[in-house]
Amino acid sequence: MAHPLQGVGVALITPFDEQHEVDFEAYGRLLDFTGAGGVDYFVVQGTTGETSTTTAKEKTDLLKFTKENNPKNLPIVYGLGGNNTKAVLETIKATDLSGVTAILSVCPYYNKPPQAGLIAHFTAIADASPVPVLLYNVPGRTVISLQIPTIVELARHPNIIGIKDASTIENAQELAKRCPEDFLLLSGDDNLVTTSISVGFKGVISVIANAFPKEFGELTWAALDGNFDKAAEIQKRFIDFDTLLYTESNPVGIKKCLEIKHICSSEVRLPLVKASDSLGSKLEKAMIAEGFWQ
Repeated sequence: MAHPLQGVGVALITPFDEQHEVDFEAYGRLLDFTGAGGVDYFVVQGTTGETSTTTAKEKTDLLKFTKENNPKNLPIVYGLGGNNTKAVLETIKATDLSGVTAILSVCPYYNKPPQAGLIAHFTAIADASPVPVLLYNVPGRTVISLQIPTIVELARHPNIIGIKDASTIENAQELAKRCPEDFLLLSGDDNLVTTSISVGFKGVISVIANAFPKEFGELTWAALDGNFDKAAEIQKRFIDFDTLLYTESNPVGIKKCLEIKHICSSEVRLPLVKASDSLGSKLEKAMIAEGFWQ
């Protein structure tokens, strides 16, 4: 039986209006578009949701709205992490996690804990959480990385069920080799999905799936079904496009794609700024060239 978090999880953006308030009407359109388009579950308030600049109330409102506007009853993963362990534990206690399949907890950033500190941090979170925990390793943002032996040790905790790894393909290979078979390995890099699945990963938590859920669902499930020729063909169409998305930081690029597709505005919150005209033009041309838009 497939794991409920196998396949494509979409790391949902948070739409804002011109006053930079959360645009729940646009958020509803996004849920409908991605849910009907081929994603397997929603990831609420991950990095792509601009969680660094949403308030505690906005976070819980977005989770509540997702639960109430989920006609296909897709699983929900909720981003709940940070670099202050005590504050994370208090947030877990204060959050209604009913209807949530798992929380996604990022590697602590800025204070640069040692590996022993990371083990203690995630153990405390897993002990406190009423739902399973997915680790999130993203050294490009946090500086500190969860090392392989640390992940293997944390994988022994009964409430830590997997990891979203956004590091390297070498890491992916080591994780597939050394983690228990029932430990869920998910790619955090859209460009590495086909390769990661080939060594044992079970899917991706994707940025691109916000705007291209159908295409990315086809890619991921082709790879999971062992049709790597088809998966590679689709993956190649996204390689240059994916690089473009991050030239002005995430989620600036993907929000511009969603604006082009009339799903939401491209507004972001400071210190991010919305896509330049130059980037917008390049993205639209790439979308047309690759057959993602006409």
